[in-house]
Amino acid sequence: MDENGLGLPGSIRACLFDLDGVLTKTARLHAEAWKRMFDDFLASRARADGQPFVPFDAVGDYDQYVDGKPREDGIRSFLESRGIKLSEGKNDDPETAETIHGLGKRKNGIFLSLMRERGVEAYPGSLRYVRAVKAAGLRTAVASSSTNCREALIAAGIAELFDARVDGIVARERHLPGKPASDTYVAAARALGVDPAGAAVFEDALAGVAAGRAGKFGFVVGVDRMDQADELRSHGADIVVNDLAALLVSK
Repeated sequence: MDENGLGLPGSIRACLFDLDGVLTKTARLHAEAWKRMFDDFLASRARADGQPFVPFDAVGDYDQYVDGKPREDGIRSFLESRGIKLSEGKNDDPETAETIHGLGKRKNGIFLSLMRERGVEAYPGSLRYVRAVKAAGLRTAVASSSTNCREALIAAGIAELFDARVDGIVARERHLPGKPASDTYVAAARALGVDPAGAAVFEDALAGVAAGRAGKFGFVVGVDRMDQADELRSHGADIVVNDLAALLVSK
């Protein structure tokens, strides 16, 4: 352990990072976009049915039902928790369609507006850590459910730090199931030419940590941005830190 000052077992040859909440501060933008979309949908539905409006919880509901998952999976999961069933619709549904794909388009539109308005910032500690990983000669990849991953990496100025990217667009093209399934992380490891046992996963989402454990990766790091250290451990994290810089070992 700590052979190269990275806080990782010596057998690790590659590092696989989630994007939102691990590398960039975009998780809070996603949570806000989900809340705006779902609250509008739920309020409209409550008015039509004459029922009380129960808003989307941007912490509890976000963590449990949507964080880390592909967009449509998150929508299905949350609506199921409220006993709501919608038609799947189609990929080309407009934002106004009350379908799974329509709500997904609506949420993504809100997120892109927030990203343009506020920009994308990388966590300084994550930036330090990824650069240390590169300096140590380990390979790096991003494995994210986001279809906006490439744009976010470019906007944050960190795209060049990664040797491979497996995002929501790649997953859709290859028909890879999303987290908590391990397929996107396995694909990222293969893109770097390593087996899962030789790769470390870095995740802030419960679904992502579960994916790292399910894929039998060599080390799973939980990044606690939302005061859920115990939950990250129970989902399979080998270690939990508040910031990736905490893993760096001074020499």
